[in-house]
Amino acid sequence: QVQLVESGGGLVQAGGSLRLSCAASGRTLNSYTMGWFRQAPGKEREFVAFIIRTGAGSYYADSVKGRFAISRDNAKNTVYLQMNSLKPEDTAGYYCAASLDGPSTQARGYAYWGQGTQVTVSS
Repeated sequence: QVQLVESGGGLVQAGGSLRLSCAASGRTLNSYTMGWFRQAPGKEREFVAFIIRTGAGSYYADSVKGRFAISRDNAKNTVYLQMNSLKPEDTAGYYCAASLDGPSTQARGYAYWGQGTQVTVSS
């Protein structure tokens, strides 16, 4: 079973950047599709991006396309989410997730989750 720990969240002004990291332990990440999701207070958890096992393909929610970039370093057992041009509506808890079942934009497609890291974007 893989354990995931996110880091890199914080407070940033609109237009700024943050890079989130998701470090895995217990299993090597190269068997997993990795995803990032976010959840704002009072809202459902929503898909942000996923990256396939090899890192050769990725997919983004329309709301972050062109601003966010997901990447992975399987040798370091870490997945990243580079977030640029941040907006106040990006404020949320950000969660990484792992799936052995292949790519999905649905939270139920991921069996393993981190505890989340908070991102707050001020206007």
